[in-house]
Amino acid sequence: MKLHSQILGSGKPFVILHGFLGMGDNWKTLGTRWAEAGYEVHLLDQRNHGRSFHSNEFSYDVMAEDLKKYCEEHKLENIMLLGHSMGGKVAMQFAVNYPEMVSKLIIADIAPKAYPPHHQDILKALSMLDFSKLKSRGEAEDQLAEYIKDEGTRLFLLKNLYRKSKSELGLRVNLAVLSEKIEKVGETLPENAVFKGNTLFLGGENSGYIEPLDEVPIKKHFPKAKIKTVSKAGHWLHAQNPDEFYKLATDFLVEDS
Repeated sequence: MKLHSQILGSGKPFVILHGFLGMGDNWKTLGTRWAEAGYEVHLLDQRNHGRSFHSNEFSYDVMAEDLKKYCEEHKLENIMLLGHSMGGKVAMQFAVNYPEMVSKLIIADIAPKAYPPHHQDILKALSMLDFSKLKSRGEAEDQLAEYIKDEGTRLFLLKNLYRKSKSELGLRVNLAVLSEKIEKVGETLPENAVFKGNTLFLGGENSGYIEPLDEVPIKKHFPKAKIKTVSKAGHWLHAQNPDEFYKLATDFLVEDS
């Protein structure tokens, strides 16, 4: 089973992995900028997300293996790899498992530690959508608004909405499996996992996902890691301050290359 992707531009291969309940399309604006800067950008939909396949298996090892197969299929070597949130966990696991395949690693707003499950309210809200009655995106947003007050979060989730037929809407995410396996999303990187390559961690100033104390486990697993902060941004730092995110990431990509 193959991962769905959008490929933009040509040049050095640069793979981007979205976060939980997201899809590659979330990164299209920044991906286009990198494509224009001379990279071949691969925006992937990970398993159980976007247009990629659904599976009962969901773990960071299997998702790292998905990425390995994708790289082999597309003959990608020495990739630059960026992962956000859940995608950052996949990127860390991939770099540890297949260090020879990664030339630069960027992790956006996630640390190699364990996080308690905290998406339950969002998953519950999505499960409450009544597709037997919903006829439009606006009606879906009205239903979500009863449970999710933040408009930005609602719009992010509604990108998963699609028309299964003329009369029926559906969600692209595999809600049943993601709800069942929610505790796996926050799992820590294995104790002895180490990636010795060039690595950049970018945290959102207002996020809280990467805390000052996390420098210890970050440097343990990624001894060459640099840790920088994107100002005026929370967990969706690439969307909330895209210019600063782009500059910090791009400066790192061109270092020593």
